[in-house]
Amino acid sequence: MPHTARQPNDGFGPGRHWPSAEDLAVTGNATLASPVSPDGTPEPGRRYEIPARHGLAVRLRAGQRVRVINTHGTQVVDSWAFNAADPTEFMSMEHARAGIDRIIPKAPCAMLSNKRRPILFFEEDASPGVHDTIIAACDIWRYRGLGVEGYHDNCDDNLHMALAAIGFAAAETPSPFNLFMNIPVRADGSIGWEPSPCAPGDHVTFRAEMDVVYAVSACPQDIIPINNRAPVEAHLVVLA
Repeated sequence: MPHTARQPNDGFGPGRHWPSAEDLAVTGNATLASPVSPDGTPEPGRRYEIPARHGLAVRLRAGQRVRVINTHGTQVVDSWAFNAADPTEFMSMEHARAGIDRIIPKAPCAMLSNKRRPILFFEEDASPGVHDTIIAACDIWRYRGLGVEGYHDNCDDNLHMALAAIGFAAAETPSPFNLFMNIPVRADGSIGWEPSPCAPGDHVTFRAEMDVVYAVSACPQDIIPINNRAPVEAHLVVLA
């Protein structure tokens, strides 16, 4: 089933619009103009940069593996997976937690879709294993709440621009699997917002359990400590 790429300022969903070309020019966000290829098919073995504050999307065939690298050790990477044939089916943190009985997935384990089917298999974790499944993707409203005036790059927009860049569309922003994100849940039920405990080069590897579109965002958060308040690039490699 074909999916139509959206264009800047093409509204979708209640109250949701693209950032303007002027907004993107100010921040330098080139996600829409920088796909790995026109349809998102990656070159296996090639190391793709996920520029700081940008998004990226690739198409994976069932059985292909993808590795996300925390190049500097400090960067959170929001991640999503969509059924390539049906964008209404996607990796779901709510369903995954119920399937693995954990708040933080621990490799090896299956990551479930909103139809409770394995969509990715979390194959390898070469990091301290600190990730997050409870925090929504940052969006323009999050930054408004943090006192930002004007446009601020955000993972929500990065997701939809990365998908549009390869001709894919999703009607909503699922809760992401926030790789390398340190959100401790305290005994009293409160949470913290802490820097990532990763070292440079730490990485995670997933295997596609169906044909998927896999998307990532090098989180632009620079107000709270999760990226050491200094977003940097990460990298992605699609393995054989």
